[in-house]
Amino acid sequence: MKKEMNHIGLDTKKCKKLAEELNVLLANYQMFYMNARGFHWNIKGEKFFELHLKFEELYNDLVIKVDEVAERILTLGYTPVHAYSDYIKIAHIKELKNVSDGKKAVAHVLDAFGTLLLIERKLLLLSDDAGDEGTGALMSDYIREQEKLVWMYSSYLNR
Repeated sequence: MKKEMNHIGLDTKKCKKLAEELNVLLANYQMFYMNARGFHWNIKGEKFFELHLKFEELYNDLVIKVDEVAERILTLGYTPVHAYSDYIKIAHIKELKNVSDGKKAVAHVLDAFGTLLLIERKLLLLSDDAGDEGTGALMSDYIREQEKLVWMYSSYLNR
């Protein structure tokens, strides 16, 4: 049986699975982004200035990743999910409202990174199986960055 190849020379069936998982990642990034914005806006307490800036750094990084993931889906020949109703359905990260306590917000950040890392590791395996260096390299970069952030946010909570 002959494999069908897409416009960048990858197996279309394997790319379809990659695009589906990338859309799950995209949905989770979008939910995390909105939560981080909420943390930034609503944080209160003695660590306000420090956390207000950290959450701004976080959501600025997330918006870049949202674009990169969506563009990777397009590169593979598929359509990125782009409706919040779809994000809510497929994301594992759930929307949070009115979180103003710094430690609770940081705990939510750590949970979100845990979710993202699981999806990214799955994508790393799928991309390896598909011979998709582009997706694999992107996931490797994200994993490396986020593992360091997990260490840093965990240290903030004395974990």
